[in-house]
Amino acid sequence: MRILGIDPGLRVTGFGVIDVEGSSLRYVASGVIRIAAGPLPPRLKVIHDGIGEVLAQYRPDLAVVEIVFVNVNPQSTLLLGQARGAAITTLVAAGLPVHEYSALQVKQAVVGTGRAAKEQVQWMVQRLLSLPGVPSPDAADALACAICHAHAGAMTGQAAANSGAPASTPGTRAQRGARMRAGRLR
Repeated sequence: MRILGIDPGLRVTGFGVIDVEGSSLRYVASGVIRIAAGPLPPRLKVIHDGIGEVLAQYRPDLAVVEIVFVNVNPQSTLLLGQARGAAITTLVAAGLPVHEYSALQVKQAVVGTGRAAKEQVQWMVQRLLSLPGVPSPDAADALACAICHAHAGAMTGQAAANSGAPASTPGTRAQRGARMRAGRLR
């Protein structure tokens, strides 16, 4: 399975692509989409076009996007949400399943603590993927999103193997809640 991780941003959007075979993770590519300052609509188009190029080149099976946290400045949070929306729309329009994890979940899965510093995430991503150097912060965050989903998939697959139940993907809290209310927690 090929997983594309996205760390959305209005100045820099990180991407990371990994292949997962069983419990083995293999680095494919990572980088950033740089967005110039200016009016918001053209910046969102740069995100859309950049992710479109990544999709065409690497052909992932699914995508993972970091959930936006609410920071001190509500305006910044709203703008970041629009960058995230542009990324998700591009992914969904391409027919990819999209999974979402909070920064806390990603750090917990990759570093072992949800309060890890960016440098710790970079270092662990380098180690987990056997990279020759430390990836940039934005690329490392995107790779960490992909690794988080690979670990979540391994855990749900392992739990299903132990219980005899079919494996499922965790989805978002809202998706899990909807399945639960519908009586189909998978």
